[in-house]
Amino acid sequence: MNASVHSRAMPAPATATAEEIRSVNARYHDGAAADYDAKWGIDYGEVGRQQVLGKVAKALGGARRFERSLEIGAGTGYFSLNMLQAGMVGDAVCTDISPGMLDALQANAVRLGLDVATVACDAEELPFEDASFDLVFGHAVLHHLPDLDRAFGEFRRVLRPGGRLFFAGEPSRYGDRIANVPKRAAIYVAPLWRRLMRASPAADGHRDGGEANHQLEALVDVHAFTPDELSAVARRAGLRYVGVRGEELLANWFGWANRALEATADPDTVPWGWKVYAFKGYLAFQKVDRRLLEPRLPPAIFYNLILSGTEPR
Repeated sequence: MNASVHSRAMPAPATATAEEIRSVNARYHDGAAADYDAKWGIDYGEVGRQQVLGKVAKALGGARRFERSLEIGAGTGYFSLNMLQAGMVGDAVCTDISPGMLDALQANAVRLGLDVATVACDAEELPFEDASFDLVFGHAVLHHLPDLDRAFGEFRRVLRPGGRLFFAGEPSRYGDRIANVPKRAAIYVAPLWRRLMRASPAADGHRDGGEANHQLEALVDVHAFTPDELSAVARRAGLRYVGVRGEELLANWFGWANRALEATADPDTVPWGWKVYAFKGYLAFQKVDRRLLEPRLPPAIFYNLILSGTEPR
């Protein structure tokens, strides 16, 4: 499964302070870093590159080169490293609140022969000079930030005049509710599926750093968005030409049904043929979404939202 399919935990309790949310996000993602790429099927080859470039093209209305880019919440480097390999960015700077994620990113960069700068910092207080980047972006990160207005003020501050901004993979409030239907259905039929696949039940315990880290999961997500709410944050920051589009409907229904089934089984006993079917089916439904549904249906019903904007100064 491609990394564009991310889990949605329940939002953090309303009583959690901003500092508590930041601390939990750092600890959770430090614990998740070692297995993150394997868990989400993150790819730095041709398939991963095409996935990333496709999302960038949707956000910006086409592909172009940026001399200096800043990724917020870069994780293990899925977007920045694939963009570097494609020549879409020249000088890439990656930030994350989790030093563990940035260690994994640097290991990936060394393996790929890429040069990238990493800075562990809070997205709401960026340690960069004004007007120092042509592109500010992120993937599946805004919903982790407790103070979005403060963060977007920083994003705009570090953008050069005419610089571009985009954030992909942000949770759609209504799309997430719709996606719960195939997830629940898959869990219901999982015992029958395992028998058909001759797969063993999953062992007790959790990935992403073990049971203790799993307990933090309910605190790391803060927001789910409607398109209007997401665009309003960017407009309040003073960005221009703000747009929000939806991404992936059938692909995520298909993908989450399969992930829910696979989560109930020992991964070593799931047949390779099933994994190929699940992966190729996901890519096929992505094409249907992109060509037929995304241009015609309202963004709110899709699983992910993509935000874009321009620094006007």
